[in-house]
Amino acid sequence: MNIFSTLNHRFRVKKGLRFFLLLGALGWSCSVAEPKTAINANAVVSSDKTLTTNSEAVPPKGATIDIEPNGPADTVRVFYKYLREKKFREAIFLTNLRPAIEGLTDTELKEFSVDFEAIAGQVPAEVEINGEIITGDRATVTANLPSEDSDKNEIQTIKLRKENSNWVILTADDDAAKRIKRDGKNYFYNLRIETHEDEAKKMLERISKAQLAHSLQNGGVYTDMQTLIADGLLPDDVKSSDSTGYNYVVNLAADKKGYFATATPAVYGKSGKFSFLLKLDSKGISRVTSKDNVGKPMSK
Repeated sequence: MNIFSTLNHRFRVKKGLRFFLLLGALGWSCSVAEPKTAINANAVVSSDKTLTTNSEAVPPKGATIDIEPNGPADTVRVFYKYLREKKFREAIFLTNLRPAIEGLTDTELKEFSVDFEAIAGQVPAEVEINGEIITGDRATVTANLPSEDSDKNEIQTIKLRKENSNWVILTADDDAAKRIKRDGKNYFYNLRIETHEDEAKKMLERISKAQLAHSLQNGGVYTDMQTLIADGLLPDDVKSSDSTGYNYVVNLAADKKGYFATATPAVYGKSGKFSFLLKLDSKGISRVTSKDNVGKPMSK
């Protein structure tokens, strides 16, 4: 379904820029012309000339179709080549994310290096491109790529549009594309903040579930974050803001019969703006609240 699995719901590598837009997968339907597909069970042209695929995972084996230079499939091939080689500016220039990156200096681009490298690490050495359909200035390319939800590969669809004689990979729908053009170089920064804040709330909710699981197994007492991690109830990256953008703290009551937890931006205004508080109400039900606390932890 995707290419990146970040910026707009959401490719989700375990670390890195979880907010990168899923390339392609916009779900358009259209009549097609000029189909070029591999003769295999994973990419076929049906009787009504629409491309269909099945989700059976197969090992990557490079292109299974003839690729025309500078065509849609070639654009996808070069995109992944640049991405794997960590030539991130060149890769994103092939997408409609270009307005978000062309104004970034090399120094500013390096601020996203951890995020981009996490994405690059997901790209297989050989990307199997097995389908291409061109209809006027629109195109669909299919490739066997890492799945968003598992460690296996699956057939995924990439949409492209021809602009000024060049094929551009579409990473966003029209509304997102308008925002990209409006925000320009601030797009990545703004989206990173929004995504970190969204995931900070979800992490606190996960801490709540982890504490509940621990208390049910330990006579109603709660525990510290390191124990929750050691017990496999929380991910290890909750200890660091490198990939999360937030600092998480669990505060235990003296008798361990209560607790509250906070999530605070590692760098206010850059990795996040809102601070979050998880606490138990009078009925023992956990609640998450948030506010712009100028980078300070919320207090109980």
